Amino acid sequence: MTAFTATDHLLMARALRLAERGAYTTRPNPMVGCVIAHGDEVVGEGFHQRAGEGHAEVLALQAAGDRAVGATAYVTLEPCAHIGRTGPCADALAAAGIARVVAAMGDPFPQVDGAGFDKLRAAGMGVASGLMEAQARELNRGFLSRVQRGRPWVRIKLGTSLDGRTAMASGESKWITGEASRHDAHRWRARAGALLTGANTVLIDDPSLTVRLGDDTPFVPPLRVVLDPGLATVARGKVRQGPAPTLYLHAADAKPPRDLELQREAAPVRQGRFDLHAVLALLAARGINEVQVEAGATLAGAFLAAGLCDELLLYVAPVLLGEGARPLFAGLGIDAMVQRLQLEVVDTRVIGQDQRLLLRPARAGR
Repeated sequence: MTAFTATDHLLMARALRLAERGAYTTRPNPMVGCVIAHGDEVVGEGFHQRAGEGHAEVLALQAAGDRAVGATAYVTLEPCAHIGRTGPCADALAAAGIARVVAAMGDPFPQVDGAGFDKLRAAGMGVASGLMEAQARELNRGFLSRVQRGRPWVRIKLGTSLDGRTAMASGESKWITGEASRHDAHRWRARAGALLTGANTVLIDDPSLTVRLGDDTPFVPPLRVVLDPGLATVARGKVRQGPAPTLYLHAADAKPPRDLELQREAAPVRQGRFDLHAVLALLAARGINEVQVEAGATLAGAFLAAGLCDELLLYVAPVLLGEGARPLFAGLGIDAMVQRLQLEVVDTRVIGQDQRLLLRPARAGR
């Protein structure tokens, strides 16, 4: 096992912070940061911002100039070895005279997957990997999910009362949580590749499913995805308004209106319910790394029951709605305590007057 120094840790942490700056813009590419240094003296740094634009290593090399010779490059992901929209970063590092490369983790993308490290070693550079790998994997959990599991990372976002209710029996839900929570939720929307909802939510709540940050932070508008078996909602709703693209997923026998231009695709529907595994595979094929589900109890419960919820983003407001209001999830089929779904708390913090919980299904054996 490679022994990393305190300086190695410090500069990799800096590279990870740089990488995170591309959270709203890099998709479908991973977030990557790079720091070039002589000892603890940083001579260049950069992060990947948008697909098709300069990679983190290239931007850091440009900043370092001639001082890259003999330096160490700290990069959060294995440098690419293939020609895509840009040239191989492994070749650029070698040409610049970098002496050593420290990577947080390898890149499982098939066209890289060790080939970048092989190129670096063949060029005579020292290569070490695994420094702060857990943090790097967490940063790019969506990209890794798409590449390794063939489906996006799924986050279910819900606002709830203290008694676990998301809307009144009538469907009224504005507003359970406070303004601060709603603003915070838009930052989570901004990092998602797709915002997914169901036809009932479109009919009842009429959401726009857009990102509204309230400042000049750059972001790529997420794809809005509506699960609508019969295309019953296509002629109405805010979800079709604005510059963000909208995709309707429907049953194979649905008949689209002739007078509307729609981005649509058929997905398997069985007994009136979408095959959610197939839905996610379809979105992965479109380069979607993270899906944020913003839907009612039935669809949210279906993702959870199918084992397709990777994390739950829950905003809990200090209010009570009563037993007649709508629950967080429906259709879980839990009848005994032994069937309960155990969740792990990843993060908790106060947002305005609300409590924000980030939860993930407990791993086996924990």
